[in-house]
Amino acid sequence: MKIQLYILRMVGTRVLGAALILFSILQILDLLEVTTDILGRGLGTAGVLYYAALRSPRLIEQVAPIATLAGGLFAFSQLARESAIIAMRATGISAYRIVAMAAPIAFLVMALDFSCAQVIAPRTDPVLAAWWQATTPVADRKVPGPRSFRSSDDLVIADGASADGRQLNAVKVYRRDTSSRLIERVEAPTATYVHGGGWTLNRPVIARFSGERVDVVPAGKLAWPSPLHPQDIQALFADSPVPTAATARRALLSGGGDRPASYYETRLLAAFAGPFAALVMLLISAPVALANFRSGQGAMLLTGGLAAGLLFLVINGLLSALGEGGSLSPLLAVWGGPVIFASLALYALVALEG
Repeated sequence: MKIQLYILRMVGTRVLGAALILFSILQILDLLEVTTDILGRGLGTAGVLYYAALRSPRLIEQVAPIATLAGGLFAFSQLARESAIIAMRATGISAYRIVAMAAPIAFLVMALDFSCAQVIAPRTDPVLAAWWQATTPVADRKVPGPRSFRSSDDLVIADGASADGRQLNAVKVYRRDTSSRLIERVEAPTATYVHGGGWTLNRPVIARFSGERVDVVPAGKLAWPSPLHPQDIQALFADSPVPTAATARRALLSGGGDRPASYYETRLLAAFAGPFAALVMLLISAPVALANFRSGQGAMLLTGGLAAGLLFLVINGLLSALGEGGSLSPLLAVWGGPVIFASLALYALVALEG
């Protein structure tokens, strides 16, 4: 028990230290780009801190895997230099058990990564976007163009949306028959979300097409049974939308989507596979624990581990992009990188242990 606590403390402190350093670097680089604008709007130091707080979940999501790699390399190399690994193996503790003792740190990072990506950031991103838009000088505000997307079998075009995603502006809904022929078009100045599900089109004008005949019928209100949620609207009208597992799933189940199904399938799988990058990084760093630093093997394994971790991030991102574009199976695109690199890391660990 004391040995496991020692390893947990050794790996945990290094991972935490690496995470704080990387997070600080990314935070500083991010603030360098926006601090002048924030101060120019008269928001002061409070505005800078507010921006930094709302951006933190996305930055934590970015640094989690590489912090695990860096912390693991530092911790395992120190254990090897101090001959602690040799002492542990002399008592009958294998390298596999040593890695298993450090695994809870990776699981903790995975939980934090998932929470930031799927729970916290989807709530802070719209708040940050609304705050940034509200504080932008009127002369510098950019009017977003209309967005087109799918909702069940309907095709929808909207010029804008409210910050909370509960209202659409200048809505056009196109409905088709089973042969994909246009049979109805509904135009409304606004559409509001009804608590409990569904939408209401305000002052709609309904045009029904039957051959060459067009019947135009105005109305005061019209129920629109769309499966769109306010979170879907926020994602659709965001400058850089990052679908969560929930929004990707709803898009696949006839919710709001403006991209091919392969994109949402990949994003749905990536929401659960992404946090496993921390565990892969820990496995990649583990072979350093068995290195002989007196012969120069330690430096080679340190360099190789760092290079392998960075290569994993690049290949994983490339495979995900291919999956989102439909060029690769979403399952292979999301899980291919973690499985391959985890297998290579385990092979290296087995070879060194043997």
